[in-house]
Amino acid sequence: MSSTALLSVSDKRGLVPLAKTLHQIYGFKLLSSGGTAKVLEEARLPVVRVADHTGAPEILEGRVKTLHPRIHGGILAKRGEPSHEADLKTQKIDPIDLVVVNLYPFSETIANPSTNFSTAIENIDIGGPTLVRAAAKNHLHVSVLTKPDQYEGFLQALKEGNGHIDQEMRRRLALEAFEHTASYDLAISKWLQDQSSTKTSQWLAAIPLKQNLRYGENPHQKASWYSEKNSGWGAAKQLQGKELSTNNLLDLDAALLTVREFGYGTSRIDKAHQPTAVIIKHTNPCGVAVDKDLSKAFIKALNADPISAFGGIVALNTIVDETTSKELTKLFLECVVAPSFSKEAVKILSQKSNLRLLELNEQVIKNSSSQHIRSILGGMLIQDQDNKKTESGLWEVATNRRPIPQEEKDMLFAWNVVKHVRSNAILIAKDGQTLGIGAGQMNRVGAAKIAIEACGNKSEGAVLSSDGFFPFDDTVRLAAEYGIKAIIQPGGSIRDKDSINACNELGLTMILTGKRHFLH
Repeated sequence: MSSTALLSVSDKRGLVPLAKTLHQIYGFKLLSSGGTAKVLEEARLPVVRVADHTGAPEILEGRVKTLHPRIHGGILAKRGEPSHEADLKTQKIDPIDLVVVNLYPFSETIANPSTNFSTAIENIDIGGPTLVRAAAKNHLHVSVLTKPDQYEGFLQALKEGNGHIDQEMRRRLALEAFEHTASYDLAISKWLQDQSSTKTSQWLAAIPLKQNLRYGENPHQKASWYSEKNSGWGAAKQLQGKELSTNNLLDLDAALLTVREFGYGTSRIDKAHQPTAVIIKHTNPCGVAVDKDLSKAFIKALNADPISAFGGIVALNTIVDETTSKELTKLFLECVVAPSFSKEAVKILSQKSNLRLLELNEQVIKNSSSQHIRSILGGMLIQDQDNKKTESGLWEVATNRRPIPQEEKDMLFAWNVVKHVRSNAILIAKDGQTLGIGAGQMNRVGAAKIAIEACGNKSEGAVLSSDGFFPFDDTVRLAAEYGIKAIIQPGGSIRDKDSINACNELGLTMILTGKRHFLH
């Protein structure tokens, strides 16, 4: 039996070459309706009209064309399933193997300022999304194409497969199909929301609304929290404390991303992943430290910048014990997040009734998306999270002097933290503890001056980490003045040699990582 392709497209680009190849090379029967059928007939291709195939005419001025059991039965039937095969035979339904559909141009229609409500409504496709979703659901047996730029790749795959499409490609096409219908429905829901006199931002919610927050970054700003129930912060267990605010959530996220650089959860705390404490203020780390003992790690992180730590957010990467909880109660904090808290720790921390305690286990973090989404005016930016494992084996020692083992250890620590400091960022560290952090400056030497000032008299023998390259050697010379002996930075400047030469002149060691970590 020859294969059948159903073609019903609004965008006619590439339609005729696709249909010709399907029919003339691979013997596909062409099934179509409306304007698509007319274009194929004008190209002298044999087309079976949907109305002739179903025995039911198009009705309601074309609103109903393909919504028929002979169409959807042919798409949705499982090949080789006895009951499905029997139903097809009884109802005299032929299987449909390929669905080529793109939808009424709703977004293009409403983009025209002169479009009225009635015209917009008529450009809401019903049959098209239904066909696409049916084919995508049954992708084990059916291929679905939703845009012209897929045609060439599909025909190439058909050629390489001697007329067959492999399951992996059908799965990939199904994913693109569901993404296509999802964005289509989102455009419609946004437009309808725009017609309403009571507009909200819920049209954005591909993920469900968890709760409306008291306010946003400032009291005059409204805010809502959207989150999946079983992943990320939406799955965190709040043990006590006030309701979370917008700023709490932003700071908590920054704290968690930072502490996870050192392992997270009791299963990952080993020789390579020591107990770690991170203190965050306004999304920047103000103190980070590692130690064999969690309470000591927290004390070291606090001592890095005790003034900034007041009213901060704390992230810990292993179970919070009684000793650590006693240290936590000595300081005013907004939130503490950890994989878990011992019963004794919870009891001690309950003395601070307003302190927000959150348990967030490793698994629900893994359940969350690997993408980072930020909004901009009228849209959003989506990028991969900057969470790839540090590959220190690829680093280059660019100077005559190589780092000693302790410097190597401190540079790795500093590099893992500086990526979580707002750019331009400079971080100074020693013995598993941050000493000074310069964040969010317009020039790199300015960030270095802030970091060095924060160090006080503790910078002798420390390491300096930079999230971006040095355009000049001024930061190297400043670091040397204060006794810093090792520098780690991405490299990549046309003036790298100036900084390397300055290190050689002053007896410093420098590592080039080859990877930048800007954070805006």
